[in-house]
Amino acid sequence: MAKLYFNYSTMNAGKSTTLLQSSFNYQERGMHPLLFTAALDDRFGKGKIASRIGLEAEALLFGDDTNLLETVKNELEIQPIDCIMVDEAQFLSRAQVYQLSEITDKLHIPVLAYGLRTDFQGNLFEGSQYLLAWADELRELKTICHCGKKATMVIRVDGSGKPVSAGEQKEIGGNDRYVALCRLHFKEATYVPASTKKGKE
Repeated sequence: MAKLYFNYSTMNAGKSTTLLQSSFNYQERGMHPLLFTAALDDRFGKGKIASRIGLEAEALLFGDDTNLLETVKNELEIQPIDCIMVDEAQFLSRAQVYQLSEITDKLHIPVLAYGLRTDFQGNLFEGSQYLLAWADELRELKTICHCGKKATMVIRVDGSGKPVSAGEQKEIGGNDRYVALCRLHFKEATYVPASTKKGKE
């Protein structure tokens, strides 16, 4: 039975590497995975998923207005599809997560989504929120903080490496912009007690 999987983590846990390895495994067995990645992320070129260890593959792009269900139906008229894999799944909308569930439930194609759970402020991304709620199976990919504990959070840093506390939720970047931390060090880097805030009454 086809299922919707959400593989989540913080930065640098190998999400793209795991996705590309899974895609290779399907292809090695003569099967046909269909890959998607966010149009927002063009660090490695448009329509490309790449990992830090050198693996890469072509992928279809999804943006805010992409209907994933209709896209997959159109692709099925061209070729068989044995699995859908979605990189940067945190950037999906609620409607797109629903469409992925329809691909699983109505087209009987397994969907493997890979993405961050929370943003640099510790808030859930929209795509991650609904994948956590609706996926059949949740899988955490783990990495570590500089202290050796499991990293569960991520901070955004500026050009000098200092934490950034405000800004747009969706901002692409790599190790130059984001650092994976455990909860303790995330709080130490980002939390400002109310008594120290300017303008306190």
